Amino acid sequence: MQLPRLVDAALDRLVVPGYSRLGYAARRAGWNTLRAGSLEGRTVLVTGASGGLGAATARGLVALGARVELVVRDRTRGEQARATLRAEHPDAVVDVAVCDVSSLADVRRYAAEVRDREAAVHGLVHNAGVMPPERTETAEGHELALATHVLGPFLLTRELRPVLRAGASPTSPSRVVFVSSGGMYTASLPTDDPEFRAGTYSGGAAYARTKRMQVVLAELLADDLASDGIVVHSMHPGWADTPGVASSMPGFRRVTGPLLRTDEQGADTAVWLQAAAEAGHSTGVFWHDRAPRPTHYLPRGAETPQARAALWTLCVDATS
Repeated sequence: MQLPRLVDAALDRLVVPGYSRLGYAARRAGWNTLRAGSLEGRTVLVTGASGGLGAATARGLVALGARVELVVRDRTRGEQARATLRAEHPDAVVDVAVCDVSSLADVRRYAAEVRDREAAVHGLVHNAGVMPPERTETAEGHELALATHVLGPFLLTRELRPVLRAGASPTSPSRVVFVSSGGMYTASLPTDDPEFRAGTYSGGAAYARTKRMQVVLAELLADDLASDGIVVHSMHPGWADTPGVASSMPGFRRVTGPLLRTDEQGADTAVWLQAAAEAGHSTGVFWHDRAPRPTHYLPRGAETPQARAALWTLCVDATS
């Protein structure tokens, strides 16, 4: 039986019950099982797919019949992830491609390769993520979290627009999914200093700021790509026990360890957004545990049109 809407919303607002494995367990009882083979014939690219949520997302997509490309920085780790997937699903079609999403030059190279070899791409999951311990700039002069979470995904989506358009049909749009974070609720859109040059740098703050930017960017890209039959969504996985959490937030992991979700539980909504009919009937929505969620808890926190336009201009100018 599906969880009553008011109970579900209460779990969401209370954070700990909703983001932990407790919320997942309470909600999944009312979910429909995704149909085996529902993604046969579809190609989905997943960034940051050598471990954690990315690998779990790839595993879920492969189980539904998708051909999956693991987009990774380290080929060795990518091949190891591929071998694990093939051991679990011997008939799966899993490829490995190397791309550093924080490098705009590498994103352009990779996107050109995809356009040359693929007639169509049906799905793209932006999962690659970082939480830098100190402020670091890419070779192109962009703060690393901004480049990885915002500029690289923006460019990759736009560069892949032709093959995503080719993968869309009137009954089955192509789907772009941003894996954001519930931490974005703690941050506003940083329009004055998106590169985090002022003040005391914090990796956690940079992460939250750029995750907020991802959610707004997904809404903007949804409008931009709607005419091409491409839907764009963002989601957050709740609190999952990923390698990134273990390395970047050890204190948080010690305190919340028993409540953390598995990688598969955290990745569930990203997989669902690629497969479920409901997700193809809307665009620009922020999801958690297969349900739309508010992007702000207080109305006064909403971004102004000017702030949203500034984010779009930032992305266009940085990637031009």
